[in-house]
Amino acid sequence: MQERREMTHSFVRPRNVIGRDDAKKQILDLLMQQDADRNVNVIPIVGIGGLGKTTPAKLAFDDNQVVSRFQLRMWVCVFEDFNVARLTKEIIKSAIYRIDENFVVDGLPNSLKELLNDKKILENLGVDELQCRLRELLKEKKFLLVLDDVWNEDHSKGNQLEELLLGGCNGMKLAFKDGKEKEYPNLLKIGEAIVEKCKGVPLAVMTLASLLHSKFDEREWKFVRDNEIWNLDKKDGGILPALRLSYNQLPFHLKQHFAYCSLFPKDFEFISSQLVQFWMAHGILQSPDNEKQELEDIGELYIKELMSRSLFEDVDENYMFSYSFKMCDLVHDLAQSIAKGECSVVTKKSTLAAEVCHLSFLENGQEVTTQLEKLSKVHTNIFKTKQPASLLEACIIRFKYLRVLDLSKSSFEVLPSSIGSLKHLRYVNLSGNDIIKPLLDSICKLHSLQTLLPGGCSNLEWFPKGIRDIIGLRFLVVTTKHTCLLEKAVGCLDSLRSLWICECENLKCVFEGMEEGRLTQNVQLKSLQTFRIKDCPEFSSLLEGIQDLTALREFQIEDCPMLSRKCREEVRHKIAHVPNIDFDEYFDEDIGSS
Repeated sequence: MQERREMTHSFVRPRNVIGRDDAKKQILDLLMQQDADRNVNVIPIVGIGGLGKTTPAKLAFDDNQVVSRFQLRMWVCVFEDFNVARLTKEIIKSAIYRIDENFVVDGLPNSLKELLNDKKILENLGVDELQCRLRELLKEKKFLLVLDDVWNEDHSKGNQLEELLLGGCNGMKLAFKDGKEKEYPNLLKIGEAIVEKCKGVPLAVMTLASLLHSKFDEREWKFVRDNEIWNLDKKDGGILPALRLSYNQLPFHLKQHFAYCSLFPKDFEFISSQLVQFWMAHGILQSPDNEKQELEDIGELYIKELMSRSLFEDVDENYMFSYSFKMCDLVHDLAQSIAKGECSVVTKKSTLAAEVCHLSFLENGQEVTTQLEKLSKVHTNIFKTKQPASLLEACIIRFKYLRVLDLSKSSFEVLPSSIGSLKHLRYVNLSGNDIIKPLLDSICKLHSLQTLLPGGCSNLEWFPKGIRDIIGLRFLVVTTKHTCLLEKAVGCLDSLRSLWICECENLKCVFEGMEEGRLTQNVQLKSLQTFRIKDCPEFSSLLEGIQDLTALREFQIEDCPMLSRKCREEVRHKIAHVPNIDFDEYFDEDIGSS
């Protein structure tokens, strides 16, 4: 767990500061200037940690010239977690604190007056609502925003924040960061030549900017400018050569991960945790030899690296424990061209290469089944439409090395018992199948299984006891008709990292056999990091021994109205050490006080 740095603030006693007058004056001079060509002007203050960047910024922030010039002043600590949604909340909070400084509160829109009267409203706003409130707040106002302790290396997130500040505002953003920066004037001319080759296409410019932003060696910039790829394909305004250049510069392992994304259709909304599970199933997440990192954390790093190169876009962080993103159409085309022959989307008109390893089925029918006869090396089967049981049987019989089987939103009453023969299978997704009832003992033979997702299977009559023998299981989503889970099965899964309990209409407690809500010695879950309980209307009893889940990092209760306020507060106190705790406030007050 990353250690949280000490929060800073804008207050400093001038009489306690000696020898920083020149630094303060330099900042003031810059603040009093304004670039008419920019809505938001940025003043970076950089230097190694402990150099004393924050103190002169504090002195300038409270200077009378600054107070009179800017209608709004805001001070926000960033740290390494450059989460745009969190920062938006913090910016609004800081602004509200000083909102009556230079303009009349009566002139504010009603939505902002509500925030003044009840600041708790802010915590419940979604990302879109936060953006609207921020833009309302800054509209036509001259503001100063100080971002303190900026460590983030992903400049795309900084761009997201700047876009929020460009809502018709005139502002000045003062950011200071640990690190050293030097000017490289020759790179400017090289960069201008690269931009010209991009023919004014924003995605091309962004992609190559992401590639080069942290590189200061002229040879690397010249390599991009003079690369022969620019001569190979002139269509789309230079975007495809730019994308190919960015891809070619990827580390080898990231090329694998990027190509795998071609299995999904255009405009597909990826969920970070799901994509990481796919990669993990194929064994392509490797921890550095000198570090002990969780595979899930390594997968997150890979996703962020691809984002930093503009290969993923439209990031939405409004997912608990996860976030979504997409690939633009041209990037998707690039992934398909690279993965051709190894990854294929199957339709009735497809022509599949014999060496194909990963399949995504978009259609069904005899034509599709016939194409499978020449294949033997398939490791991935993703079904995007409802398929007949005969096709599933054919895949199980034919593909003995399957590692990923995605049957989400399928309609099988029962899984074929032959699934137990897939000894290499690591990922099974059954989510959304509302007619499946039993989960047969054959699934317990999948000793390599890491991810099992039967969430949303509303008629599932729970798992066989033998599931505890799947000792490598790391991610489990549960939907059951029972009032309690089977303790001796789930509670002994020592490798389990994530347990999500969702849409259980009858569930009252987590494990059966609990005495007055106590977590018994049979329940170990020593590695559990993410614990989520959602949409369980009868759920009323939490674990007394939950504090013994020492690896827990994230805990969420959502839409469980029978769980009392008292119980929530007791649990919150017991797991106060957990970095991410989220209890929604949805419950019946009459029941909640019991």
